[in-house]
Amino acid sequence: MFETEKTTAAAWFRSLRDEIVARFEALEESHTSGPFSEMEAGRFDVTPTKRTAEDGSDAGGGLMSVMRGGRVFEKVGVNVSEVHGTLGERAQAAMAARKGIPGMKEDPRFWASGISLVAHMRNPHVPAVHMNTRMFWTPHAWWFGGGSDLNPCLEYDEDTAHFHAEQKRHLDPHGLAHYPRLKAWADEYFYIPHRKRARGVGGIFMDDYCTGDWQADFELTQDIGRAFLPAFVPLVERRREATFTEADKDAQLVHRGLYAEYNLVYDRGTKFGLETGHDPDAVLMSLPPMAKWV
Repeated sequence: MFETEKTTAAAWFRSLRDEIVARFEALEESHTSGPFSEMEAGRFDVTPTKRTAEDGSDAGGGLMSVMRGGRVFEKVGVNVSEVHGTLGERAQAAMAARKGIPGMKEDPRFWASGISLVAHMRNPHVPAVHMNTRMFWTPHAWWFGGGSDLNPCLEYDEDTAHFHAEQKRHLDPHGLAHYPRLKAWADEYFYIPHRKRARGVGGIFMDDYCTGDWQADFELTQDIGRAFLPAFVPLVERRREATFTEADKDAQLVHRGLYAEYNLVYDRGTKFGLETGHDPDAVLMSLPPMAKWV
């Protein structure tokens, strides 16, 4: 049961990964003037990842694609995974507390697939960005999750407006209530309580999403993924040639510290990946190459 849906979802996440990787490498090639244009164009290093169950059996894996030291991207990771196995006690407890799924203790099998992306940019005028979409299955329930959010250290109102407008444009065909609800969800989820502030300028987010109509929920998830490139790429093209100061770069490093704090303390995906034994390098690829705390 659900094998066709699993295969379909995993294939979609992989195709979205391929499209984004190609587009990001094209951005590197086309950056021929402005800061860092004299450098060699960046390319993704692609490494298969493997997850092994406690008994040594295969438990899935994926692809870790990371570009470091490019003209436009200082560090960007675009990972896909398809993993399966049994949830440990801590993961079961966390999921039971959040979702209240009956039968989890008696049958803790799970399957999950998704794409996860985090980009840290060379030029501090270009915003950092995060995107992920995923599907999760257990014998007792299934659901989708994900979204994207913009994380500029130097904010431009027109960039924020464009990013949100593209999210709305892709969500509206599924119902006009989706964008405001997922925007509010992102504002709540990407908030850093100990800093009493958001980590960026928001976006969209959903988790544990299941209406009971798999096809409709999958199509919504696909359009969350499709919104990413038209929302983000024009901002890169608009800002990558801008000159910047040492103060601008310092602001970027401090903001990256904020991003790292969020991902290590609060992010559910980071916690789940480490709890279930996935490759730690793949799980932690979201961390910036350099950051600063003052």
